[in-house]
Amino acid sequence: MLENNLYVALIHFPVMNKKNLPIGSALTTIDLHDIARASITFGVKGFYVITPYEDQAILANQVVEHWTKGVGGKLNPYRKKALELIRVTKTIEDAVSSIEQERNEPVVTIATSAKEIRGSITIEALRQKLDKKASHVIIFGTAWGLADELIDTCDFILDPIFGNTDYNHLSVRSAASIYLDRIINGR
Repeated sequence: MLENNLYVALIHFPVMNKKNLPIGSALTTIDLHDIARASITFGVKGFYVITPYEDQAILANQVVEHWTKGVGGKLNPYRKKALELIRVTKTIEDAVSSIEQERNEPVVTIATSAKEIRGSITIEALRQKLDKKASHVIIFGTAWGLADELIDTCDFILDPIFGNTDYNHLSVRSAASIYLDRIINGR
């Protein structure tokens, strides 16, 4: 089932700012920790942190190395195991290529967004469309979400997560946990 071929990607470029303009965003280290922990909880095979910015990639790799090869991993083996899922790449294309090489199968890309997008599908519809002979990467955006140009390249777009109020701006780590739970557990 899904937990055997599911990946997560966190995009830092291209994403949108609050003026709806494409930008690159800065890495937030807590996102690395929390999304890695959610990923391992739900059986995700890999978590790609995507940034074209060399200083941000260095920071991401330093965090990962501290918790996987450094003192952090010795002090907290559970965190080590989660952060071992992280791979840093420059582009989503690099991540997809890496997954294709690792799994020797096609990769289905799945965009997420907090805004309603024409053609988006429910979690249940996605679960019915997923191919057991392919890997699937769920793509999350930082800042104010994925840039339209990236969303347009994805195979599927998931419906947004809505609560019971008009407020709709979850942290990306909260959204990742909710989507993963709903995809894996069918809720």
